[in-house]
Amino acid sequence: MAKKITRQIKLQLPAGKATAAPPVGTVLGPAGVNIGTFVNEFNSATRDKMGEIIPVLMTVYEDRSFTFIMKQPPASRLILSATGVEKGSGKTPSEKAGKLSKAKLEEVAKRKMEDMNAPDLAAAMKTLTGTARSMGIDIV
Repeated sequence: MAKKITRQIKLQLPAGKATAAPPVGTVLGPAGVNIGTFVNEFNSATRDKMGEIIPVLMTVYEDRSFTFIMKQPPASRLILSATGVEKGSGKTPSEKAGKLSKAKLEEVAKRKMEDMNAPDLAAAMKTLTGTARSMGIDIV
């Protein structure tokens, strides 16, 4: 018989650096999850991705056990790392934050494709182009 799901929790945590301090502890504590177990499992699973923010979809069951699925980093983070820019433009139409080649955009799209609902790579690239444009990054 399948376990009964009590909660689904979404978190965005730095890879390999999760701690029991807020926001993790304050979210998982009320759910009855063993915070230390989650932190250890997450950190060991993400050691090779240090420096990235990893979205996590966590399912908590009635017996307080849990499973979690790790997603790819947010599109904006992937675009910033591909351009080498620290942050996007605060005044998007008038100020540009950087430039991104189509080849780099394709790399980002291939990496993010599994989390997107785009039917193919071209549609994923078009979506990411819009994200880059809103951040003040030109596609060249």
